[in-house]
Amino acid sequence: MLEFAVLGLLHEDPLHGYELRRRLNTRLGAFRALSFGTLYPCLASLQGQGLVDGDGARTGGGRRQRITYTITEAGRAAFAELAGRSDPPSWADDAFDVRVAFFARTEREVRLRILEGRRARLAEQLRAMREGATRADRWSAALAAHDEDATERALAWLDELIDAERREPHARPGTLSDPSHPAFNPPPTKENP
Repeated sequence: MLEFAVLGLLHEDPLHGYELRRRLNTRLGAFRALSFGTLYPCLASLQGQGLVDGDGARTGGGRRQRITYTITEAGRAAFAELAGRSDPPSWADDAFDVRVAFFARTEREVRLRILEGRRARLAEQLRAMREGATRADRWSAALAAHDEDATERALAWLDELIDAERREPHARPGTLSDPSHPAFNPPPTKENP
C-alpha cells in the first residue's frame, strides 16, 4: 500500500523525500507515521521498476543533494491499475484507509465495491463480536462494548458513503452532490475521539 500511496501523491505533484513523507503522514494520518528508513527503500524500488524518476539538484550551503521524484507514464499506468482493484485486500484493515485517501482518482464503481466490501467485512466482525461475547469481568465487557460501538459507527458511516455514491451516479470521482454531507465526517476512533 505504501507504493500505491507514493504513486498517488506523485500523481499530483513532483516531490522530494521530505515533502513526500510529510504529505503521506498528513493524508494517511499520524497513526501511520512513516520513517525515512521505510520511504526511501520504497522510492528506490519504484525507481528500479521505472515507475518514478529521481532528479537530484544540489542545494546551497554544501547541504545534501535533494532529489525530486516524478511519476513516469509507467507509474501512472501502475497507479491506475492499482486504483482499479476492488478485491478483498482493498477493503482490509491495513489497506482501506489508504484506498479511501485516493478515492478522488478511483472510478465510482470501484469505490462502491470497496465500500460495500468493507461494510460486509465490518458487519461480519460485528456479528462475530456479538456471538463470541464472553465477558469475564467488567473491564473486558467495557472494552467489548466500546469495540462494538466503534464498529457500529463505522458501519453507519459506510452506509452514508455508499448512499451518497449511489445518489450521484454521474459524479466525477471523489465528489458528492453535497460536500458537507455527514459521510465525510468519519466516526471517532481510539486515536481521534
